[in-house]
Amino acid sequence: MRPTYPVTELLGDGIGPELSRAVHTLADALPVRLEFVPIDLTVENRKLVGPKIYDEATDSINATRVALKHPTATVAESPNAILRRRLDLSVIHRPVYTIPGVPTNFRRELDLDIVRIATGGTYDDPGRLIGDDGAVSLRIVERKPVAQAARYAFNLARRTNKRVTTASKYTIQKATDGLFERVAKEVAVQFPEVAHSVELFDALLGKVIMAPEKFQIVLVLNEYGDFLSDMACGLAGSLGIGASANLAFDASGVVRVALFDAAHGTAPDIAGKGLANPTAIFLALAMLLYQLGEITVGQAVKNATLDLLREGIRTPDLGGGESTESFTAAVASAVVTRLD
Repeated sequence: MRPTYPVTELLGDGIGPELSRAVHTLADALPVRLEFVPIDLTVENRKLVGPKIYDEATDSINATRVALKHPTATVAESPNAILRRRLDLSVIHRPVYTIPGVPTNFRRELDLDIVRIATGGTYDDPGRLIGDDGAVSLRIVERKPVAQAARYAFNLARRTNKRVTTASKYTIQKATDGLFERVAKEVAVQFPEVAHSVELFDALLGKVIMAPEKFQIVLVLNEYGDFLSDMACGLAGSLGIGASANLAFDASGVVRVALFDAAHGTAPDIAGKGLANPTAIFLALAMLLYQLGEITVGQAVKNATLDLLREGIRTPDLGGGESTESFTAAVASAVVTRLD
């Protein structure tokens, strides 16, 4: 009997149905059973059901604890923003790595896990004007989300045998960034087997470009994570490639729910034509498998997908001749071979 895991699947617009079929085909080839619970977040169903659809989605995700989300159109509201608020998704894990076939000006191999605290900083304060010539914004850093993100980063490092770098401006922002680094070090003590280093954030940006192989997991505050993620994606060739995890935690700092999604949009211009590239949703599925503790299976999905791209087996957007269906079949076959 294969181990069975319930997974909420949030159905989407545009190429969403094709990506869902691809995910199910690949999942059927795995040595674990993913029991998908579908929730229809298409524009049509959101208009039909109204806000209650988000109640249904939230209840399902809280029950299954993991969710895979397909791209949804933002019409009247953003499903992503609503789900983040309702589920208290306070940490974002964004792996950024070189994807073969994606044109880039950066010639080095990039493989970086960015763990970003998604609350606090100046983003939680819209700021205010002071008279006509001044403005102020309050920057907030709290112990709890820092500790949660740090535990997640160090647990990830323990599971994947990677090292952690924390980066901030602790020499200048001594109160806020100083608290961040102190909490991160307190957590690091609980993971003596994980290598931990500290960098000034501005220096880190340059070093990632000059020597990307020196960095594996980088833990950062809200704004820094925003900046670093966009820079890293730019180095890899696109702001819309790859996948991310959105995480919420329980009172003890353990991941309570995790929502995984592809970074790209709905691509309505190619919907229904069999041209959709399922690479990003496969990488999101690999992350979901990691969260379930199925590290070997997740690595097989990720590596099989990327290795096929290296071999030139690609969909048309990357210069190949594969359809969504044929690329999916190739990945599924490669995953089976690797796990055998």
